[in-house]
Amino acid sequence: SSLKEGAFGYSGQLFRYAKGPISEGAVTEGDWGSSLRKLSIINPTSGDATFMKEIIMGYQGEMSLKGLNRNQFEAAMMKILRYRLKTVGKFRVYCTQSTFYMEPEEEDVDMDLAFERVSKVFGLAALSRAVVCEKDFDTICQTAEDYLGSALHGIRTFKVEARRADKTYPMTSPELMRELGAYLLGKHNYLKVDVHNPQFKVIVEIRDYGAYIHGPKIPGEGGLPVGTSGRALNMLSGGIDSPVAAYRMAKRGLALDHIHFASPPYTSERAKLKVKALAQLITVYTGSANLFVVPYTKPQEYIRDNAPDVLFTVLMRRSMMRIANVIAKKQGCEALVTGESLAQVASQTVKALQCTDAAQDLPILRPLIGMDKTEIIETSRHINTFETSILPYEDCCTIFTPPHPKIRPELEEILAAEAAMPGLAALEAEAAEQTERIRVRITDQVEFEG
Repeated sequence: SSLKEGAFGYSGQLFRYAKGPISEGAVTEGDWGSSLRKLSIINPTSGDATFMKEIIMGYQGEMSLKGLNRNQFEAAMMKILRYRLKTVGKFRVYCTQSTFYMEPEEEDVDMDLAFERVSKVFGLAALSRAVVCEKDFDTICQTAEDYLGSALHGIRTFKVEARRADKTYPMTSPELMRELGAYLLGKHNYLKVDVHNPQFKVIVEIRDYGAYIHGPKIPGEGGLPVGTSGRALNMLSGGIDSPVAAYRMAKRGLALDHIHFASPPYTSERAKLKVKALAQLITVYTGSANLFVVPYTKPQEYIRDNAPDVLFTVLMRRSMMRIANVIAKKQGCEALVTGESLAQVASQTVKALQCTDAAQDLPILRPLIGMDKTEIIETSRHINTFETSILPYEDCCTIFTPPHPKIRPELEEILAAEAAMPGLAALEAEAAEQTERIRVRITDQVEFEG
């Protein structure tokens, strides 16, 4: 049976020798390590031994369009990549020709782990694990066979792609594709070339510093490096939506902190730990963050006891926004982020959102505003937060909820209701002052088990 791309682990290619065809069921991620980085091959022309060095290549997407500011984005990306790889091993990270190179400088580096770490970094449109060799055609052929030959077992069709960034190389890209394809067909005479829908691609990139050989590129997360678009404060409730909102805004280059409103005894310590776990789970995308936990019981009870029942939800949301505004400005955040989706619940109608926005002066970013629940859940599964989000612990947004909230509130009646609650501002200030700060680091482990 043929091997699918998903069978090749993180990088889309195999990393050990195999004797005979490999069945699809026999391929497991654990089979492929970085042992080929130690392998020497013999140049058929010169007889010299050549070291086969495995690296990770990350390809720019949107970042390459940034014009005069591009250097700033690339510098931010290299800093992030170095940090993500620091606990894996020592890597040399640099950028040239719109590509980030991550070269291990130590032996026995876990390249599977390294690839997993950088695959979740925003700003990379695609990635590959590759080997570097001399820009000598015979060496390229031998290296391609040694590095990817086992991936050609058990399949029927393949294709060679060549890109020649170094225009001084004597062979054109079509010539290199044709000749390398002929060489590999000679080694694997059961194969056929299919240029339209191959089961496997052998890719050769002739660049300034060598020939880079790899299998199919793996799609990256895309977007922009975290921190290049500023900093925002994300409203993290504990449900499905807010972690997805954080993920989508981090993808646009925002560094994030989180704020959560807890109302003990109506909400439990387990609910707080659940939110901390969600913040921890998304650090692999967002980077390390602060989680601010606001003791919100007194303001929430005060609104319940003094406001019209049908306006409770919008008044509570406005109160939370005012407290979030105070925390955000202290942290240097330039915006608030919420997981609101238009018309999903009563507090997320156009009229309700208009009232919520008027409560404070920071921009409110709503990346999920046009998404339906199915799309949001799909993303939450992708970022591994769904199973934690659905654990049945109450958050303060769900307590005291009226049975029939007003879905089209007018700002005038909201302001009138707040004017009838003169003690609310002091309670909000007290809650902001007593807020707990929890540092959530990307290197920490998720300790919460539902």
